[in-house]
Amino acid sequence: MAVNMFVDNAKVMAKGQVTIPKDIRDVLGVASGDRITFIVEGNTVRIVNSAVYAMQVLQQEMAGEAERTGLTSEDDVMELVSELRNEDKNA
Repeated sequence: MAVNMFVDNAKVMAKGQVTIPKDIRDVLGVASGDRITFIVEGNTVRIVNSAVYAMQVLQQEMAGEAERTGLTSEDDVMELVSELRNEDKNA
């Protein structure tokens, strides 16, 4: 797998603020008002798009959950969805 790697830098201002370079913002898919997450591992810091990171964490937490609950096929999932929808209608 090819890795898109490049180096960029920015100056830390008096209040600790840093402007994220445009090429980095583009890679992260962030724009004005979006949130980013800093992940610190030893003396290395990764900056990631907070929304993407939250989805990745959720996916990791949910990995294997369907199998553990007996949902082993698409039909099982559709049956559960149908049951839940019927419960909502009867509530």
